[in-house]
Amino acid sequence: MPGKLFLIPNLIAPDAWQTLSPQVLQILPGITYFLAEDLKNARRFLSALKIMGPIENLQFELFDKNTDKKTIHTLLEPLKAGYDVGVLSDSGCPGVADPGALAVAYAHQINAEVIPLVGPSSILLALMASGLNGQCFAFQGYLPIENEKRAKAIKEFEKESAKRKQTQLFIETPYRNTTTFAELVKHLQSSTKLTVAYTITSASQFIKTKPVSEWRKTSLAFEKEPCVFLFLSE
Repeated sequence: MPGKLFLIPNLIAPDAWQTLSPQVLQILPGITYFLAEDLKNARRFLSALKIMGPIENLQFELFDKNTDKKTIHTLLEPLKAGYDVGVLSDSGCPGVADPGALAVAYAHQINAEVIPLVGPSSILLALMASGLNGQCFAFQGYLPIENEKRAKAIKEFEKESAKRKQTQLFIETPYRNTTTFAELVKHLQSSTKLTVAYTITSASQFIKTKPVSEWRKTSLAFEKEPCVFLFLSE
C-alpha cells in the first residue's frame, strides 16, 4: 500500500511564520522523505522550525521545473513503498505556479492519498484583497518577455476580461516588476481596474486597487521582491 503525499506550503515572505497552519507543524515531524524545489532552502526552512530533529536524517530529492516526467517514478519510489512523502515548495503552495503537479499526478496513478496542507498562496491572497471578481478569474502565469508579445498578451487578456467579467492574474520575476507595471499601465484601458499586490504577508505588504487612469499618476518603487498583478475590465 502506498504512503501519503503531503503538499507542504512554504513562506512567501521572510519570517512570516504565522502564516503556517498548526496542521503543517503537526504533520512535518512524521515525514522523512521530501521532494523540494530548492534543496538548500528546504533544509533551511525545516531547520528553522526546530521540530524535525537532525536534518541529516532526512532524505531530499530535487524536484523543480526541469524535472523529467520520466524520472518521477524513481523520485517517488518511497511513496510507492509505503512511506509518506512531502512535496515542499520554494514559496507558497505546491502545484500552484509550481512544479508540484507532476508529483501529484503520479500519486493519483498509484492510488496514493494526496493531502494538501493549508498555507499561504500569494495568488489567492492577492485575489482576496483586490476587490476584483473572485467568482470568475484566470491565473495566466508570466507575461511574455518580448515587448511586442507582452503588449499583445495584455490586450488579449483585457478583451477576455471584459467579455467574461473575469479577473486576470499574473506573477512576475522580481527584477521585472517595474517593467511589467509600466507595460500594464501603458497598454490597459484607462477604466480597467489594476491591483498591485507586493510582498504579501510581509511587514511591508502593499496591496492597492485603482483604475489605470489613477495608476498613471503614480510612481512605484519596486524592490526585487515577489509581486502579483491583477486586472479587471468592466
